[in-house]
Amino acid sequence: MQATTILLITLGFFGALLLAWYQYLSRKKWTKLGIILALLRFGLLFSLFLLLIGPEFKKNTYTISKPNLVLAVDNSSSIREVGGAADLERFKTELNENSEIAERFSLQTYLFGDNLSDNDSLTFNATKTNITEALSSINDIHKGTTTAIVLLTDGNQTLGIDYEFMNLNKDIQVYPVVLGDTTQYEDIRIGQVNSNKYAFIKNQFPIEFDLTYSGKESVSTIVRIRLNGQQVFRQNVQLSNSNNSVQLSTLLEAKSVGLKNLTIEAVPLDGERNTNNNKKNIAIEVIDEKTKVTIVSSIMHPDIGMLKKSIESNEQRTVTIVKPTVKLETLEETDVFILYQPNPAFKSLYEYVQNKGTSLFTVTGPKTNWAFLNQIQNTVTKEDLNEEEVAPHKNSGFGLFDMSNFELIDYPPIASSLGTMLISKPYETVAYQRIKGVSLNEPLFFLVDNTTMKEAFLLGENSWKWRVEAYRNTKSFKAFDDFMAKVILFLSQSKRKSRLELSYESVYEGARGAIISASYFDKAYLFNANASISLKVKRIEPAFEQELPMLMTGSSYEVDLSGLEAGEYTFTATVKDENISKSGTFRILDFDVEKQFLSADFSKLNRFAATQNSQLFYSDELDGLLNELNGNERFVPTQKSTQNVVSLIDFRVLLVAMVFFAALEWYIRKYNGLL
Repeated sequence: MQATTILLITLGFFGALLLAWYQYLSRKKWTKLGIILALLRFGLLFSLFLLLIGPEFKKNTYTISKPNLVLAVDNSSSIREVGGAADLERFKTELNENSEIAERFSLQTYLFGDNLSDNDSLTFNATKTNITEALSSINDIHKGTTTAIVLLTDGNQTLGIDYEFMNLNKDIQVYPVVLGDTTQYEDIRIGQVNSNKYAFIKNQFPIEFDLTYSGKESVSTIVRIRLNGQQVFRQNVQLSNSNNSVQLSTLLEAKSVGLKNLTIEAVPLDGERNTNNNKKNIAIEVIDEKTKVTIVSSIMHPDIGMLKKSIESNEQRTVTIVKPTVKLETLEETDVFILYQPNPAFKSLYEYVQNKGTSLFTVTGPKTNWAFLNQIQNTVTKEDLNEEEVAPHKNSGFGLFDMSNFELIDYPPIASSLGTMLISKPYETVAYQRIKGVSLNEPLFFLVDNTTMKEAFLLGENSWKWRVEAYRNTKSFKAFDDFMAKVILFLSQSKRKSRLELSYESVYEGARGAIISASYFDKAYLFNANASISLKVKRIEPAFEQELPMLMTGSSYEVDLSGLEAGEYTFTATVKDENISKSGTFRILDFDVEKQFLSADFSKLNRFAATQNSQLFYSDELDGLLNELNGNERFVPTQKSTQNVVSLIDFRVLLVAMVFFAALEWYIRKYNGLL
């Protein structure tokens, strides 16, 4: 408590005492009643003075703040492949049980494979390794605090951005620890394989792949490609320490329709230890038809290039860009027309499309001639007032096909035009309009499922921004391109949709991610969220059969098949109590990327340590790591002082005391007739 406060309390005490004496005792003979009243007046005045002074004192609280020590532990199966499991267990246990570390650091353990987990039970069953994602997550969790990360890994990353070039917060220091065998053995590896998922009957399809060699000698091997067990390609390859990589390519012919299994293999070297990476299996589906899409536009715009790129990401589709003055006889094979911002030059084309009954995808915008469009077609009538930036708002009740994997949250606005709109045919809205944060009950993107011809309308230009935003959010165009593929598939289907729609891949690279989803509609073709759907999966060799329920997730039914082994499967989805079912086939490839490694990538971890101004340690250098952690002045526990200002007397107590003294004094004076 400060001296000034003590002085004020003292003055208040004597001031209250003096005033009480003056009022009751200075001019009268001292009596018992006068003394009692003087004491009550003193209590009242002293309480008032204390309330006005508000005496306080400062209280200091001391705490010890320890830096963080995070053990980032690689839980992928490659740790076993390179022989680092035992070293990892030992390293992790000794760090956790070290008393100096416990005294100096706040210790935490995370496991990682393809993502980060706070579970500390090692299983070594993660099928992918994403070191960058693990370090980034820890970086976000401990942002702003002094943190040492001990990265226990073999350095073999199979997923994500290269960790060698990542940047971490300045308060975080990473110490990589190499686990497993660091010996570099002679090894031949089949690297990246580039191929299409689909090929077309009687066409040739390309196969391109890398062959790499690790070793010091000059070696030769034979590379073969087998198609459904039959050899269709063979080549002798010479490799050496200086010429350790070669890219091979060939064209194969699609002779029959169906799922084709291709095996690319390199004959192992004498004494080669790891032969898992000498072979890769892929699958290609041969189909007998291709959807032809024609984009018609009289202007140049980035939307056109975006639509072409997005639609052609599915190899079953080709896109041609023409002007509205094109000769109509060249458009006979078109399955879907995309008309971009129509104007009177489109008149003959509209008449051609309506006579033929081909599906239409109309994209409008500020350059659209709505007077012409209102006259030439009878689906949409719209006033063309002023231009406005309109953002999309996804219709969660959309039911024509599964849209659960496509989101429109925070997508940028596109240029549209405001005005009263009338849609004269039954339609389903994909996305509503949102203007300046307010959602309107007006469609921005909608589909018309007519019996004669199907139509799609996107009422705005600059939708290329949506594809860019999809990439920014997910680092991939896949979600947007898959959505566009479903729109084109909807338009290209001439028959009425089935009440049970399935979505799945023909080929899955490993069981992880093998998911089949379904959409089920009632007799009015409205999405039914209360159905009971089961999926029966069969494999012929070796014999296997399993029936699984499809569970409701979002706006579709799904079943996870990640527990299946590699092989070719047939399946049938059946709706309980309905005579509705649908079948298909898929193949799960026998591929485990973690089995491709035989030794730890210590050189890459060493380069990473250099970029972090850190030091690399090996699994037998635990003492060196402990000395670095315990001796680094950067990681010293600090004492923090917290000062709290506390009131000496609660003002509520003073108020109660003042009321008590005043009331008691008044009562005594009243009782004795002094008022």
